[in-house]
Amino acid sequence: MPEPTLSSPSSPPPDRPPLRLRRATRDRVTPVPARLDALLPDDHLARLLWEAVAQLDLSAFAAGLKVVEGGPGRAAADPQLLVALWLFATTQGVTSARALDRLCVEHLAYLWLCGGVTINYHTLSDFHVAHREALDDLMTQVLGRLRHAGLVAFDQVAQDGIRVRASAGAASFRRQPTLEKALLEAEALLAAVQAGAHPADAPPPTARQQAARTRAARERVERTKAALAGMPAARAAKQPGQEDEARVSTTDPEARVMKMPDGGFRPAYNVELAADTAEQVIAGVDVTTSGSDAAQAAPMVTQVRRRADGRLPRQWSMDGGFANGPAIDAIDDLTAAELEVLAPVQTPKNPQRDPHQPLPGDSVAVAAWRVRMGTEAAKAAYKLRAATIECVNAKARMQHGLTLLRVRGLAKVRCIALWVAVAHNLKLLVRRPPQPTPALAGAA
Repeated sequence: MPEPTLSSPSSPPPDRPPLRLRRATRDRVTPVPARLDALLPDDHLARLLWEAVAQLDLSAFAAGLKVVEGGPGRAAADPQLLVALWLFATTQGVTSARALDRLCVEHLAYLWLCGGVTINYHTLSDFHVAHREALDDLMTQVLGRLRHAGLVAFDQVAQDGIRVRASAGAASFRRQPTLEKALLEAEALLAAVQAGAHPADAPPPTARQQAARTRAARERVERTKAALAGMPAARAAKQPGQEDEARVSTTDPEARVMKMPDGGFRPAYNVELAADTAEQVIAGVDVTTSGSDAAQAAPMVTQVRRRADGRLPRQWSMDGGFANGPAIDAIDDLTAAELEVLAPVQTPKNPQRDPHQPLPGDSVAVAAWRVRMGTEAAKAAYKLRAATIECVNAKARMQHGLTLLRVRGLAKVRCIALWVAVAHNLKLLVRRPPQPTPALAGAA
């Protein structure tokens, strides 16, 4: 019995002539006339971000450039282009320089932003973490524009911390004796490599291979030394009597094991965000290596006041992880009692005691906080906290890629947090609905 013949969906029945079809042919050169400016619609986010970035002062990003007109060297990439690329990539959850490099030749929006300029991933990666002070100033500029646009009410600011997984394995953490032993081994390996030692049954390495081996051995020594240098801080963070249990990662010495939202413990950084409750504008951002929020409120208040030219919000809202006597007193000392703290009062062990009544040892600020949180007005105002900062945290994770860090070290992680904050705020600014034009005086 003959086997049945399989036919494609476009094959005609046997009693009909062959179909005439336009088929794909990809083995020929075909001109593709395209005007870059016509690739995106006028309201595309990439266009809006580019226009917004063009209005900002980016001179700090160009401070280190040395190539000038008429001088030697290849022209540098425009800082406006690099800033716009990373801001748009951040709004799309792209955090990898290699992924962004690939998108710059495959995706229309990134092609439009590049405008014919070729950029490799090394340049993108270096720029991503090399301008912390410039990014900090950029965030202040954007916050000022948001205030001018009326998107920052500054009536209440809510603060919260999110733990972001660090780029370090849990197995890379070592105690001090193990690190000291590892350092001796790494230094011995470096000395052997520099002396040209290699297996007897293997051919001698080429100059390039020898340089790579020397570099790898040197970096291993540097990482181990950095881990030992971070041991005092790790020991200080332990409870009394548990200092010998302190461990530091040889991959990222500044990362710390923290309790994550799912209840597990993993290497992470604590990213602190403070947002205005009116439009969810991020007014402050910081990164710490502490898994606790207890001492993070006062530094954030100071930062927000600096960014707002000395102005303070009327209320500061935070969850129970921030609320303790020293934190309340620190905020009161910083603001001269001008700032109302909204935070839940701890439930007393004695169910008969009213938690909103001052205790004998309370300071004036702590006593006022307890009484305030017993009022209906404070309880109603505190409800804005979760609706604001929890939404900002969710956007940072789900939309801006703040779930897994691809960089190591506190300084670089702070750069990533600043990119997220600036991208979040600029997106709010460019997507703001147009305001109605006031009627002219004397118009009918």
